[in-house]
Amino acid sequence: MTKMDNATHFSVSRRSLLKAGGALVVSIGTAVPLDTALAIGEAFAQGAKPPLMPDQLASFIAVNADGTVSAFFGKMDMGQGLFVAIGQMVAEELDVPFKAVKVVMGDTATSVNQGGASGSTGIQLGGKQMRMAAAEARRVLVDMAAAQLGLAADALTVSDGVVHAKADPSKRASYAELIGGRYFNVQLDWNKEWGNTLYAPGKAKPKDAKDHKIVGQPIARKDIAPKVYAQEDFSTDVRRPGMVHGRMIRPAVAGSVPVKVDESSIKDIPGTRVVWEKGFLGVVADKEWDAVRAADKLKVEWSDVKAPFPDQTALYDHIRNAPVRKREIGGKELGNVDEAFKTAARVIEAEYEWPFQSHACMGPACAVVEIKDGNITCWTGSQKPHFVRDGIALTLGVPAETVRSIWVVGPGSYGRSDADDAAMDAAVLAKAVGKPVRVQYTREQATGWDPKGPASIHRARAAVDAAGNLIAYEFTSKGFSRIDVNTNGGAPKDTLAGHLLDTELKSADGFGVPAESYEFANKRLAWETIPPLLARASPLRSAHLRDPVGPQVHFASESFIDEVAAALALDPIEFRLRHVKDPRDVAVIKAAAEKAAWQARPSPRKDQTGAKVSGRGIAYSQRNGTRCAVIAEVDIDRASGKIWARKFTVAHDCGQIINPDGLRHAIEGNIVQGVSRTLWEEVKFDAKNVTSVDWLSYPILDITETPEAIEVVLINHPELPPSGAGEPSIRPVAAAIANAIFDATGVRIRRVPFSPDRVKQALS
Repeated sequence: MTKMDNATHFSVSRRSLLKAGGALVVSIGTAVPLDTALAIGEAFAQGAKPPLMPDQLASFIAVNADGTVSAFFGKMDMGQGLFVAIGQMVAEELDVPFKAVKVVMGDTATSVNQGGASGSTGIQLGGKQMRMAAAEARRVLVDMAAAQLGLAADALTVSDGVVHAKADPSKRASYAELIGGRYFNVQLDWNKEWGNTLYAPGKAKPKDAKDHKIVGQPIARKDIAPKVYAQEDFSTDVRRPGMVHGRMIRPAVAGSVPVKVDESSIKDIPGTRVVWEKGFLGVVADKEWDAVRAADKLKVEWSDVKAPFPDQTALYDHIRNAPVRKREIGGKELGNVDEAFKTAARVIEAEYEWPFQSHACMGPACAVVEIKDGNITCWTGSQKPHFVRDGIALTLGVPAETVRSIWVVGPGSYGRSDADDAAMDAAVLAKAVGKPVRVQYTREQATGWDPKGPASIHRARAAVDAAGNLIAYEFTSKGFSRIDVNTNGGAPKDTLAGHLLDTELKSADGFGVPAESYEFANKRLAWETIPPLLARASPLRSAHLRDPVGPQVHFASESFIDEVAAALALDPIEFRLRHVKDPRDVAVIKAAAEKAAWQARPSPRKDQTGAKVSGRGIAYSQRNGTRCAVIAEVDIDRASGKIWARKFTVAHDCGQIINPDGLRHAIEGNIVQGVSRTLWEEVKFDAKNVTSVDWLSYPILDITETPEAIEVVLINHPELPPSGAGEPSIRPVAAAIANAIFDATGVRIRRVPFSPDRVKQALS
C-alpha cells in the first residue's frame, strides 16, 4: 500500500553534492556535465530501499526494472474497485499507461498506515496522497532525464513512461532506464500524522483537470471473474506449514466466563488442545473438523451471572429512560430554539426507532497467525491491517515492528466487523500452542458476536407560525455509542480477546447529527449517548457499521422533513427547496427529480384503492463533502405487508469523478444494502444473548427482492477535489422508502425494519 503525500521536498545527501563538485545544479537550457548528471541520478535514486516511512517517496511509488509502476497504498479495497481509481490517478500523474500500474494494498511490510478502508476516504484522502506522490515521482524523473539528456526540464515531456524532448522525440530516456529497479531517494514533507489524515506532499503540483486523459474514464475492474470462478484466494484459503485449526467457545449467557474446563472431555479427539486464560477459551486441533467437534464437545462450567439484557420489546423504552452519558450539539445552534417554540401556532413532533444491526458478512471471519523466529505474521480480512498489527503487538506484548499484517480479501466488511477479533483470537492461540493457527468463526459467532451498529431513537419537532412558516427545528438522537468499541482492532480494549483477558476497558462516546443545509431561523441538532448494556465482551457492543449512524439519523430527519411537508400540504421537493441553501445540495435534489420525472403534489396519493398500491419518496443528505439525493418508488401489497422497492433514482455529487463506472457500481451497492437494512435487518436478542445467529433469524434482502432499476445521475465537478462515494448513497435510502410508503398508504412507519409483519400491523 502506498501512501500518498501531497508535496514532496527533495533532499540531497552531502555525498551526492560532493560528487557533483560541491553543488547540485539542474540545467535550465545548458549542457550538464556527466558527473553532475550522475550525481543527480544518485541523489534521486538508490539501490537500497529507504525506511518505510511517510516522509519517503519510495514508500508510495516504485518504478520496476521493466518500467511498470508499483503503487503502495495504505488503504484497502473492500469490494468497490477502489484499486482501479487509485491506479488511474497514479497513471495520470506519471504519464504511464493505466495497465502499467499495479496497486499493492494491505501489507504492513510494503505500505504505511493510511487508515485502511475508513470513512469513504479511499479517494478523498488516500487518493489525494497517491496523486501527489505520483506527481512528485514524475517531477523527479523529468529532472533526472534533463540531467542525462543535457536539456532543461521544461523542454521535456512524458509519453507512456518515456521522457523525451518536445522538439526532438529521439532525445529520450525511459523511466526504466532512469530508475527502474532502484528506489526513489526523495524526502516528502510529512505532517507527522498516521491514518486517514496522513499527508506528505512534495514539490510537484498535480495536473490540471483539463489535461486529464485517464482520470474520468470508465475503466472496468478485472477482478470480478477471478472471484466468481474461484481463481482468487480469500482469507479462508490461507495455509501455512504445520498449521492447526482453532475454534473459539463463547458463553450461552453474555458476560459469563469459564470457571471450570474439563479437558478430558475431548481426549478421544486426536490432536486437540484447550487454550484457557481468564475469560478466553478456545480449542485447537490438527484437523479442522476435529476442532469443530472439540469446541462442541468440551465440557465447560460457566460463572453464574445475571442475564444482562432487557427484553427486546423494551429496548426503545430502555434507550428513552437510560441516563445520558454524553450530550453534544452538532454544529452551530441557530437562534433561540426554546423561545421560538413558545411562540409557535403549531408544533409538529415525531419519534423514530432504529435497531441493532449486524455486519452479517456473507462469510464468517477467518484469520491465520504464525509466530516464527521471533516474528509474527497475520493474514487477515480486516479492512484495517495496520491496526491489526498494532493490536496483536499490544495483545501479545511484543514490539509492533516484529508483527507483519497482510490483508487478504475477505467475505465483506464495511465497518468494524468480526475480522479484527478473529485476528486477535488467532494470535493468542498461536502464542499458546507454538504453531500457526487458523481461526475460523462460525455463522452463529459471526452474526451473534460481531460488533453491532447501535440501536437508537430520534426525536424531532418543528414550530410553525400562524402563516404556515417553519420558524424552529430541533432534532435529537439518543442511542448506544458508535464507538463503544473503536473503529479498529488496534488496542486490546476494543477486541473480544482483550476484553476476555481482562484488559482495562475504555468505552468512548460518539453519535452524529443530520448532515444537510436546511436553513431555519432557529435550529438545534444534538446527540446523546447512553452506557452499553454490558461493558465487557458483549455480543451487543456497538461500533461502526457502513456509514456509521448515518442511515438511522437520516431515516429520522428526512422522514420528519417529509412529515412537515405533508402537514403543510406541500410537495416534498418544493418544501425542501424552500429551505435547502447549499447550491450543490439544490442541484442533486433537482437532478434526481428531473431524472425521475417527479410530478409535484403533496403526499400521500389520493387516487389508489385495492390491495396493491405504489408511492414515491425522496430523501437527501450530505456526507463529508458528498451530496446525494435518492428517490424511491415502491410497491406495497397490503394483504401480505410485503414491500418491493422497485426503482431508485440517485443524483450523486462527489466532486471530481475519477472512474464513473466504479462510482455507479458503488452507488448501486449502497442502494441494495440500504434496502436490506431498511426492510429486513434487525438483531434479535433475549435476556441472555443475541438470538440472531443465522440467515433465518437475521434475514437480509435476497436476489428476488432487489430493485428492478437503479438510475444514477452523476454530477461531475472536475474543478473540485474528489470526496467519498463508499457510503454517502446508503444514507438517504431508508427515509426515501419510508416516505414512499407514506405516499402510497398515508401511513407513517417510524421503526425500522419495515418487515411484512410490521407493515401489516401499521396498515391495520
